[in-house]
Amino acid sequence: MTPRILSIAGSDSGGSAGIQADIKTATAFEVYSATAITALTAQNTLGVTDIHPVPPRHVAAQIEAVLSDIGADAIKIGMLANADIADVVARCLEAFTGPIILDPVMVATSGDRLLAEDAIEVIRSTLCPMAAVITPNLPEMDVLSAKPGQDLLVAAMALSNQSGAAVLLKGGHGDGEELEDTLITDQGTKTFTAKRLISNQTHGTGCTLSTAIACGLAHEKSLEIAVEDGLKFVRRGIETAPGLGDGHGPLNFFK
Repeated sequence: MTPRILSIAGSDSGGSAGIQADIKTATAFEVYSATAITALTAQNTLGVTDIHPVPPRHVAAQIEAVLSDIGADAIKIGMLANADIADVVARCLEAFTGPIILDPVMVATSGDRLLAEDAIEVIRSTLCPMAAVITPNLPEMDVLSAKPGQDLLVAAMALSNQSGAAVLLKGGHGDGEELEDTLITDQGTKTFTAKRLISNQTHGTGCTLSTAIACGLAHEKSLEIAVEDGLKFVRRGIETAPGLGDGHGPLNFFK
């Protein structure tokens, strides 16, 4: 059977991130992608100009329609917009037994806020324990931490221990010439190191990476291999980006 994922995320009118990036990524990994859209955004490479959250009952209807018929081998969760949507997503996935990849989307690459404050606790207390792997960047990890301001690797290890999920702490917002992404599991830690790319062609990197990991798990790869393949895909997408727009441009999904 063709591997299948369900992407639960927001729509990006510019096509660089969110549902649009997820479908392109899944196609590149030869995975069928169904979707449940949580919010409609008006955005381009320069920023987000409008957000329209989808009514929670309709988010639930999308999820139930997909899972009751097409099914999914893995689920990726991205932008949730607010607490009501986060809560209904959690309730809809209570019976799902496959891996859930949780990308705690809070702020767009442009700096625009994508998550209401009241949704953070729902993500922390309800969705994190349901996930197989959580993929926060450094600022998101600080928000999810029980002790904001503490060492972020320590915070990521604590989140993994508390939730039972693996945590991929993404280092893109860090400093220095070396980029470090650290995968934390109950087996220990694995750090993926690469030379940092200096580029503004980075819109949607988090969405793309979490979806690539979901695709790897749908293909029944190990988590470590799925993460490694995802990181390589994102890096290649930045290196060969088409250079569209005047701001933070999209990746290349086709090479």
